[in-house]
Amino acid sequence: MTQKIALVTGGSRGLGKDMALTLATQGSDIIVTYYTQKEQAENVVQLIKKMGRRAHAIQLDVRNASNVAPFATKVKAILKDVFATTKLDYLINNAGIGNYEPIPNTTEESLDNLYNIHFKSVFLLAKEFSPVINEGGAILNVSSGFSRFSAVGYAAYGALKGAVDTLTRYQALEFAPLKIRVNSIAPGAIETDFSGGIVRDNADINKMVASQTALGRTGQPDDIGAVAAFLVSDAAKWINGQRIEVSGGIYL
Repeated sequence: MTQKIALVTGGSRGLGKDMALTLATQGSDIIVTYYTQKEQAENVVQLIKKMGRRAHAIQLDVRNASNVAPFATKVKAILKDVFATTKLDYLINNAGIGNYEPIPNTTEESLDNLYNIHFKSVFLLAKEFSPVINEGGAILNVSSGFSRFSAVGYAAYGALKGAVDTLTRYQALEFAPLKIRVNSIAPGAIETDFSGGIVRDNADINKMVASQTALGRTGQPDDIGAVAAFLVSDAAKWINGQRIEVSGGIYL
């Protein structure tokens, strides 16, 4: 069986880290990206190597679209030099930032930054890497529960994640001739350092979220990583163009 290789953006911490580790546990080799947390990314690489898998970390700043093409060139070189191949199997577009800004406080600069990170990079990375993803491979875009429900302060973030869900359907259609599936995964509130760790570290927020969730608790990173690994795997080979919410049933 051909060895699978996954590229996980934002894989140094939080959900991306758990996705990378879960995929490695299931037998994939991994490339993770980081923005500033190089040491954390290298720690993830070492954990993966201890599993007997190959891994590599590479810096990526998704705030600037001009970084995408040079990044793709570097990844292709890594595939050749480290993994002895020219192809990927899975691209997981996970890199992102938390943002709390009510509409009156949202500046044009902030809006542009969120657009570049949460939508433009997702579009361009899939464009760059779709030609080097093996037939039967998959792209997974990370959306958010905020693309379904609304909360004050998340207008720009939620709207852009909604755009990612729509983009996912178009990518699924256009990449189908390449035999590449594309889906989006929409986490609910998860206990990570995302948005300053508000769900993890603020007891009142944590309790409120749990009270609004059918399963009665907030999410953990491994609630997401396992589903992400499933959606890119052959076990999900007939799931395509879908938004899968993984939230424990929040705001049903």
